[in-house]
Amino acid sequence: MALVPYEEGGGWAARQLHSPSATFHFASRTIRLQQDWRRLGVAAVVWDAAVVLCAYLEMGGIDVRDRSVIELGAGTGLLGIVVTLLGKGFFCEPCPLSPLGARVTITDRAAALEFLESNVQANLPPELRPRAVVKELTWGKDLDKFSPGEFDFILGADIVYLEETFAELLQTLEHLCSERAVILLSCRIRYERDLKFLKMLRERFSVSEVHYDSSKDVHIYKAQRGSCKDDF
Repeated sequence: MALVPYEEGGGWAARQLHSPSATFHFASRTIRLQQDWRRLGVAAVVWDAAVVLCAYLEMGGIDVRDRSVIELGAGTGLLGIVVTLLGKGFFCEPCPLSPLGARVTITDRAAALEFLESNVQANLPPELRPRAVVKELTWGKDLDKFSPGEFDFILGADIVYLEETFAELLQTLEHLCSERAVILLSCRIRYERDLKFLKMLRERFSVSEVHYDSSKDVHIYKAQRGSCKDDF
């Protein structure tokens, strides 16, 4: 979410981050994303946590059809694009916007929105574009634009890394989360402060680890209000 430089080692991984584009295959489609590290930093490159969460969703981790979904700190838009494709529901010629399709809101800070919107529009077929809305959301500051408890699923990939944003991120999650909503956060635990965030999250939500990708060292955590553990 924060538009700042970020160190992730050197070699092949660094070259991938600095590449002007990245290509992925999800939901039976090829997704080609523009990247722009120089201009937007971490908000404009695809991180492993997004790829792992996309794969988890594609494997049936959750069913997003006929659900309202929001992605926080979307960056390039990969996760939101994949969710829209996976949640497309069943379409017929007279009614292309089937009620079974997911309703997806893809968010980031204002500086990243034009870049984000271009990737979303370029990778969704015309009939699905109305299902995905790109909106500005600065954690803790734009919450009046969103109804409390508006979403069934709240997704975030590699958005836990700046300690100064933790309180605002938690405030945002609490505002957006309905009583039965499911939060899925995909992240690599790089620093002690990342564990601090998980502790803060557990003070407000019931949290469990639902997936770990050892090849990329990425964890996926599910959080829900109180003792609610209902799955959609």
